[in-house]
Amino acid sequence: MKFVILALWLLPGIIQAQPSGSTTVTTDVCVYGGTSSGVIAAYTASKMGKRVILVEPSHRLGGLSSGGLGFTDIGNKYVVTGLARDFYRRIGTHYGKLEQWTFEPRVADSLFNDYAKRGAFKTLYGKRLTRVNKNQNLIVSIELENSAGDTTKKEIIKAKQYIDCTYEGDLMAKAGVSYTIGREANSTYNETVNGVQLKNEHQFPDGVDPYKIPGKPESGLLWGISAATLAETGSGDKKVQAYNFRICLSNDPGNRIAITRPANYDSTRYELLLRYLAVKTSDNLGGFLKMDLMPNHKTDINNNGPFSTDMIGMNYNYPDGDYLTRSVIIQKHEDYTKGLLYFIGHDARMPGQLRKQMLEWGYPKDEYLDNNHWTPQLYVREARRMIGAYVMTQANCQGREVVTDEIGKAAYTMDSHNAERIVVNGMVKNEGDVQLREGVNPYPIAYRSITPKSSQCGNLLVPVCLSASHMAYGSIRMEPVFMVLGQSAAVAACLAIKQKSSVQQINIKQLQAELKNNPLADGSTPDILVDNDDVTGVIKEGDWKQISNGGYGPSYLVNTVSASAWVQFIPTIRKGGRYRVYVYCPKLQKASTITSVELFNGIKSVNTIINVKDMGVTGQTSGEWLWIGDSSFVPGKNASVKISNTGANGVVVADAVLLIPAK
Repeated sequence: MKFVILALWLLPGIIQAQPSGSTTVTTDVCVYGGTSSGVIAAYTASKMGKRVILVEPSHRLGGLSSGGLGFTDIGNKYVVTGLARDFYRRIGTHYGKLEQWTFEPRVADSLFNDYAKRGAFKTLYGKRLTRVNKNQNLIVSIELENSAGDTTKKEIIKAKQYIDCTYEGDLMAKAGVSYTIGREANSTYNETVNGVQLKNEHQFPDGVDPYKIPGKPESGLLWGISAATLAETGSGDKKVQAYNFRICLSNDPGNRIAITRPANYDSTRYELLLRYLAVKTSDNLGGFLKMDLMPNHKTDINNNGPFSTDMIGMNYNYPDGDYLTRSVIIQKHEDYTKGLLYFIGHDARMPGQLRKQMLEWGYPKDEYLDNNHWTPQLYVREARRMIGAYVMTQANCQGREVVTDEIGKAAYTMDSHNAERIVVNGMVKNEGDVQLREGVNPYPIAYRSITPKSSQCGNLLVPVCLSASHMAYGSIRMEPVFMVLGQSAAVAACLAIKQKSSVQQINIKQLQAELKNNPLADGSTPDILVDNDDVTGVIKEGDWKQISNGGYGPSYLVNTVSASAWVQFIPTIRKGGRYRVYVYCPKLQKASTITSVELFNGIKSVNTIINVKDMGVTGQTSGEWLWIGDSSFVPGKNASVKISNTGANGVVVADAVLLIPAK
């Protein structure tokens, strides 16, 4: 009998049939939302020995990372750690590289399913939240229904800890946790780029008429233009930055399906595109579609310019909308986007060269086989945002306020897409786009920003709809960071169970140590990284200039003079063994075509030459890791990697060194 009880305990959940027709499942950790963050959270908690249930309202894992966003928004690879970095390395393995940041949706989909398989946690597909039951400030259980709307049978999940990994924050909201929607006024958090912003990027040029009959306001506004007036700059509102689909198309004749006239097609929706092109001509699709190429002749198409794939102003009711409201909004976005693609290729008013280019592309036969080759994932850039124990703001993004309870880093531009399209001085203008790069280097994200206020909920973590202002969220809201925060939330949930405490009361230093020392959640030996900003692991000789932005980590070093100069990176080897050794090489103009490197394993040295021709940078990354050799190392600080300007014929870079345990 003892062995039977143990076997039941090791199952993902103990299932009990209820007389009402509902089923109750008891588990340790319940993750709601199978986004990239949710899969990583569930995998982490399971690897830490907890019974885990992942609930995904759809029938697909990975969210946007398997739903078309193959051109990864990174900011700086330095912030991609733990299982997030593992994911992109597995992507790299698929394509024959150390790591890769551009990929096909089907490859990501396969990897997320592999995490679920290896994690051995239970996944409930096609189930959505209807109710959260609480006792004081603790969630006791959640109730689910079939996502198809069948309410005859309910599932009840009782867990010790809950993690909301949805893009919408549904579990958080139903748990009674405070949240906000839209844009705060600049005055709320002493910011400069929040609220209403009329700027120049992704903006209509002057002279684009907004009226159905040009010059005649009485004829009414063209589709997609709001009659609202421009509010005061920096004022807050509930408007939400635009959503779109990240579109995977193929130009491989053997793997493409023609883009045909979609249902609910209405060419009047695209009149503004014609008027824009009449003012600012374009000889290629890149003038209004951001067409990033993925492997195997595919794309990740994103919004670009004033009129593109963003459906501006059509998502205001989405964040707090019920399931029916959201489904209608999603369908309207799909109709708009498919109609736009058809319009570009078939409307006789479009310039001929653009129509010809569009007809070279079609829906990929080998993607989204269960959804007519179209992604089911709308790009919900921002919905609800928790007002938690700590609110991340512009001051954090720009390093003016630095938290100590770090559970991960972010590094992307403070990025908001447009929130409304209006008439200003008789011309159509977009409002809400902000892309502030100034002063944004890798910065820490507070653990308190993923925890609710303790009075509201003590056993819930929110790594996706975390506590941040609109503009800070615009920097944090990237898929690799969501994975990092999902892993951090899972470790925190497991610690809360172990320590029998609320999530607000766990030992932060234990959490940070676990994330650092067990980054893959499987007990394997961690990578060893030495960055040039690590003052205890770097020795410099000669003339080196420190450059911010564009490298790996907060900065990198460059040498431009001929006098002898070198930088020695000294790794701390905690566990002896064989390692693969890499040097990070940012892509720079006037870079030396060769760089001299000496690898010393503590016993002998090996000299090698890095050739810039070996570096193929793809995606949004600043550079690549270049392999310089494998070697066996003993514990201690006797080994080193020395980069010098010997034989250089241009700018020499010293940025970071990486040792990866050899398999």
